[in-house]
Amino acid sequence: MKKLIVLTTLLLTTLVAVAAGKYDNPDTLVVARDGTGQFRTVDEAIEVCRAFMDYHKVIYIKKGTYKEKLIIPQWLQNIELCGEDRDQTIITYDDHANIKTAERPNGMGTFRTYTLRIEGCNITLKNLTVENNSARLGQAVALHTEGDRLVFVNCRFIGHQDTIYTGQSGTRLYFRGCYICGTTDFIFGPSTAWFEDCTIESLANSYVTAASTPQDQSYGYVFNNCRLIAAEGVSKVYLGRPWRPYGYTLFMNSELGRHICPEGWHNWNNTENEKTARYLEYNNRGEGASAATRVAWSRQLTKKEAQQVTPQRVFSYSSEWNPETGF
Repeated sequence: MKKLIVLTTLLLTTLVAVAAGKYDNPDTLVVARDGTGQFRTVDEAIEVCRAFMDYHKVIYIKKGTYKEKLIIPQWLQNIELCGEDRDQTIITYDDHANIKTAERPNGMGTFRTYTLRIEGCNITLKNLTVENNSARLGQAVALHTEGDRLVFVNCRFIGHQDTIYTGQSGTRLYFRGCYICGTTDFIFGPSTAWFEDCTIESLANSYVTAASTPQDQSYGYVFNNCRLIAAEGVSKVYLGRPWRPYGYTLFMNSELGRHICPEGWHNWNNTENEKTARYLEYNNRGEGASAATRVAWSRQLTKKEAQQVTPQRVFSYSSEWNPETGF
């Protein structure tokens, strides 16, 4: 009788473990709108991931348009969202800051407008599009980041004003081979972010960046080997203006199109910002790259200084991290 009880207990324990752990493994989850995957929405796949996973989990998203407002919560880590095709795997939503509801009669505000909000750490996005396709009626965030050690490879981020909000100081982001477009301040926030080999397209005469880098943070936005282009008719764009006094932005080894203003940078109509903003350039080229016409309060790095600006150095202020290897 005792043996039977023990065997029954073991069987029940095994069944419970199997039931609880159906997705508790490094297997890839497949999302497809046409029903050929395990899930029809990205949110459903995110929901089954175990908290604080110590293994790499891929959510593979087949081609299609997924109208979803998504959060990757802070208790999730080591997740990769990988699209089948960058241009045809699209996560989209259409909130903007001036949408009024009974709860928010004055509008929902910028920071609730995201299409995708990433709160977890060690999250990777590859080969997909994140879009806020709202009408141009106010700020409209496509990507909102809060987590640390986030990697974006061969992705598109599409919006108008405030496309990418890097929303948490002390966090590190790495963008490689991405396309980012917008109108005003469409890359903004306090995080440290490195943009490698990215295409940045301005859709209106305005500002590319609005860094709010804290005073005690050595680096903010670094653009290396990037291409700054503009939509037809766009002819007056500033590289950046400081959302907060100590904003840090560096463009180096990049091609700056003719749409970039000769002055390069703007003080946000506050001359006090000229004393603190950290606006830097090095070895840029193109019709918008003339160092001779830049505002006096920006600076060109020396070759020796530029050689010290590497992803490893930029990202090592809180712990060692190499975004190319994940360690």
